[in-house]
Amino acid sequence: MAAYGLYTHIASNKFRSMVLLGGLFLLIYVLVYAGALLAEVFLHGDRSVDFYLRAAGHDLAAAFPWATIAAAAWIVIAYFFHQSMIDAVTGGHAVTRQEEPRLYNLLENLCISRGIPMPKLKLMDSPALNAFASGLNPRQYSVTVTTGLLKALNDQEMEAVLGHELTHIRNGDVQLMVVAVIIAGAVGFFGELFFRMFTNLSWNSSGSGWSSSSSSSSSDSSSSDRDSKSSGGGAVIVVIIAIVLIVLAWLLSQVVKLALSRSREYLADAGSVELTKNPDAMITALRKIEGRGELPGATSAVMELCVDNPREGFADLFATHPSVQSRIDKLVAFAGGRDPGPLPPPEPASEEPVPEQDAAASDQPPPLPHKGPWDDAAAPVPVPGQGPWGPHR
Repeated sequence: MAAYGLYTHIASNKFRSMVLLGGLFLLIYVLVYAGALLAEVFLHGDRSVDFYLRAAGHDLAAAFPWATIAAAAWIVIAYFFHQSMIDAVTGGHAVTRQEEPRLYNLLENLCISRGIPMPKLKLMDSPALNAFASGLNPRQYSVTVTTGLLKALNDQEMEAVLGHELTHIRNGDVQLMVVAVIIAGAVGFFGELFFRMFTNLSWNSSGSGWSSSSSSSSSDSSSSDRDSKSSGGGAVIVVIIAIVLIVLAWLLSQVVKLALSRSREYLADAGSVELTKNPDAMITALRKIEGRGELPGATSAVMELCVDNPREGFADLFATHPSVQSRIDKLVAFAGGRDPGPLPPPEPASEEPVPEQDAAASDQPPPLPHKGPWDDAAAPVPVPGQGPWGPHR
C-alpha cells in the first residue's frame, strides 16, 4: 500500500501491522506442531521421519481448536488484567487535577483541541525520564509519566511527550502493541514448556528411543533388546526439526513484535508535532530523555511501550525503538525542527552541608555601606561667605 502523507502512512502502517499480527498468531500453531513432533518421538521412538511428520500433522489438526481456545483465553485474561499487571510492575497510580494541576491541564488541553477522550493520567515515582500509554479500549486508556520526566521537562516539552502518547492511542498503536506482547508472551511460554519437556527426556543408548530421564535407568532390558535392531535415526532428525521450529518461532515472534514497535515511533513523533505545532519541543524532549529512560525493575514488555527504550538489542535487530538520533533526523528533515545536539549528562547535586555560620549569615539582610552621599566624607567643603544654598545676600 503506497503512502504519500501522514494519514496514508498511518493507514498503510495499520494494514502491515495487522498482517504481521496475523503471522504472529500463526506462530502459536507452529509451536503446537513442534510440540506434536516431540510427543510422537516420545511415544514412538523407532519410526521413520515421514511417520513422525504425518503423525504430527494429524495431532495438529486435532489440537487446532484447543490451541485456538487456549490462545483466545490468554488474550481475554490479558484484556481485563494487563493494566493491573503493568501498574503492579511500575507502581503507577492515578492522579487528579488537584494533585498534579500542571500535568493534568497539559493533557486535557491536548485532548480538547482534537476532540480526544481524556485518558487516565498516572504518575510513577521514578527518577527515570520516560512515559508510556497503555490500554485496549477507551475505558482502559491511560498515560503514565515518571516524576523524573515531570521535573526535567518544561511545559512545551512535556506537552510534546503527551502528544506522542496520545498519538499512540489515536492510531491504535497501544492495542496492537499490547496484543503483540500478549501473543509473543504465549509463544515464549509454549516454547519454554516444550524445551523443558525436551530436557526431561533422554535418548537410550540402545536405540530404543526417547524416555523420561527419571525412568530410563529402570527400562525393561527385553524391550531394549527387541527394539535395538530398529532404526532410531529418524527420531533424532525429527527432534532437531522440532527444536529448529521452536527457536525460529520464538525469534520471529520477537522480531515481529519489535518491528511493530519501531515502525510506530516515527508516526507518533509526527503526530505529536501535528498536535502541538512545535517540532523543536519534541526534539529537545528526546534529547533530554536520551539515555535516561531506564526503568529499574520494569519488564521488557513495559519498556517496549515507553517513549524511549535504552535497552539495545543485538545489531539493532532486537531494538524496540529506533535510535533517538534517527528520530530527530526525521523531525528535522520533515517537520523543520532544529536539533541542539546531544545534551551533557546532568551534574550530580552537591550534598555538602552548608556551614552554620554561613547559613545564618545568608538569612541576614546585606549590610549598609559605611559611607553615603550625605556622610561627612561626601559633604561639600564649605566656602567662606556662602551658605549651603549659595552666597549670602
